[in-house]
Amino acid sequence: MKLHDLLQHLHLLVPYQGTNPEITSIENDNRKVQKGSLFICIKGYTVDGHDFAESAVKDGAAAVLAERALPLSVPVIIVNDTTRAMAVLADAFYQHPTKKLHLIGITGTNGKTTTSHLIEKIFSDVNRSTGLIGTMYTKIGDQRFETKNTTPESLVLQKGFKQMLDAGVDTAIMEVSSHALHMGRVHGCDYDIAVFTNLTQDHLDYHKTMEDYMHAKSLLFSQLGNTFDANKPKFAILNADDPASDLYRKSTAAHCYTYGIDNNADFHARNIHMTSAGTSFEIVINEKSYSINIHLIGKFSVYNVLASIATAFVSGIPMDKIIESIESVKGVDGRFELVNAGQNFTVIVDYAHTPDSLENVLKTIQSFADKKIFVIVGCGGDRDKTKRPLMAEIACRYATNPIFTSDNPRSEDPLTILKDMEDGVLGKSYITIPDRKEAIVTAVNQAAKGDVILIAGKGHETYQIIGSNVYDFDDRMVAREAIEGR
Repeated sequence: MKLHDLLQHLHLLVPYQGTNPEITSIENDNRKVQKGSLFICIKGYTVDGHDFAESAVKDGAAAVLAERALPLSVPVIIVNDTTRAMAVLADAFYQHPTKKLHLIGITGTNGKTTTSHLIEKIFSDVNRSTGLIGTMYTKIGDQRFETKNTTPESLVLQKGFKQMLDAGVDTAIMEVSSHALHMGRVHGCDYDIAVFTNLTQDHLDYHKTMEDYMHAKSLLFSQLGNTFDANKPKFAILNADDPASDLYRKSTAAHCYTYGIDNNADFHARNIHMTSAGTSFEIVINEKSYSINIHLIGKFSVYNVLASIATAFVSGIPMDKIIESIESVKGVDGRFELVNAGQNFTVIVDYAHTPDSLENVLKTIQSFADKKIFVIVGCGGDRDKTKRPLMAEIACRYATNPIFTSDNPRSEDPLTILKDMEDGVLGKSYITIPDRKEAIVTAVNQAAKGDVILIAGKGHETYQIIGSNVYDFDDRMVAREAIEGR
């Protein structure tokens, strides 16, 4: 694409009149620049892309987009906000890919990953070609790729959507984080359906207040647009049991449908029965009732299933196909995942890393546990400190044997993080073992027949971040080795 054609999409107050090189790629990482690239200077938290512009030109950049004048030998186009401009240019360069996809975005504190996988399974089972973007990985057709963020930046997103189209994908499902919404990473994404799971405390290190956090998520619904198209309708799928849904309903012009358990909803679950093997319930849609039996456990799992059913239903998938698909799901990696190595006690690994998610998982375990409940839990470094005492208090309230340990301490001292947790449970019974492996081994060695061990916080993750180093660490593998070595 020619530079002039690309820049037309920015609608610059003073039109660009310079040379018109062919743009072969758009990059904001100077290490990825090649001959003909447009290099975009982004101010990050730790580095400023403007400092790498000269290096980008040496590596072949044909033009540079910046927020200030730079003495370079190639055209420098100056805009007020390169991050916003990058979203516009990425969408244009990759030929507006989301306009050609059935795009589903899922936001909320908890349940995004499970819900996205359930939706992806339903669509795949009716022979829709799917793409998936989220916490665990990016999936394009049958291929999987590692992801750096739950929701990638706009340049990576639009390139990924174009790759999906090239691979024959027709439906894309993605997790949409509050950070991404606030930072504008999803600008240019033409969503067809926006799904809200729930809102509980998290990320207050970034958003500062729950009101700001709630507002950030509302952007997904406002960005559904303000027009009506019978051929391409927009939908908001909202949790009727979460008060934040009132704001999100007001934030969108899209058709709104609700799901819930405790309150009346368009997709309403009743007669819920849980065992250690799964959950059964009825879902009522427009006064018609359907029986569902899932392998997933817990009230939170019912919410995730309801959101998935509602999304598939408004997408036109027949209810019998939806139920058949949902009932075939065995589980999602790192979400209430059982580790079974022949032991006579239960070991569960779960991604629960917020107060609400930890409480939900422990309450579910309480519903079937007859004996001791061990919980191994820590809190991440360089993240919301206010939830640390809350996590500890919940662990002590619902477990008989709480063990506090390290999660991903990052740049913080693990002992400082543990002290913050301990401040919330003064006088309560617990033990602290900073080394995560030692904590898991201790619980496994102490567990008796019929006990339950919950290893919380990291779920599917296969690493631990200590300082600036990333180490191999998988809770599931460590637990299995501990069981086999017992």
